[in-house]
Amino acid sequence: MKKLVIASNNPGKLREFQFLLQPLGIEVLTQAQLGIGEAEEPHPTFIENALAKARHVSRLSGLPALADDSGICVTALGGAPGVFSARYAGEPKSDGRNNEKLLREMQGIADRRAHYYCVLVLLRHADDPQPLIAEGEWHGEIAPQPDGDGGFGYDPLFWLPELGKTSAQLEREQKHAISHRGRALRALLEKLKVV
Repeated sequence: MKKLVIASNNPGKLREFQFLLQPLGIEVLTQAQLGIGEAEEPHPTFIENALAKARHVSRLSGLPALADDSGICVTALGGAPGVFSARYAGEPKSDGRNNEKLLREMQGIADRRAHYYCVLVLLRHADDPQPLIAEGEWHGEIAPQPDGDGGFGYDPLFWLPELGKTSAQLEREQKHAISHRGRALRALLEKLKVV
């Protein structure tokens, strides 16, 4: 595989994928570079949304496609925001407004447990009957207020008790080594070795 289209316009995700895939010698293209718009994400599960995004981009580009669907799942909120993480506070998407809404929802709640979840779907072509699927989880807690200016999404609120930091306070390499997306990508790369 020489070229791969990332089925996302999220600049934070694109930076992470380019950083993680660069050592493999795969040219990473974005759907925006090819003039492909975002796919609909109407499904209630991460896997269904990732598959829909990968098929959409692969069909329109004629190239292999990698799609990610990920979000933060808060135990006390029954797994919310979940698949609605990017649009938790409505349109237009806004990390700041999403974080503010999550903090409001968590007011007075003692159970702060949360985890990031990521599922990756790699299609070699649009009608690939055997997509490669990998997933990763990253467990932590919701901090009482944001801290740090790295990362994106809910990173300023995602507290890692064992490190005494939010994920927004981590160096990029450290985050990639332990994050949900880093774990999922390493699992996917292992699967690629045996295909």
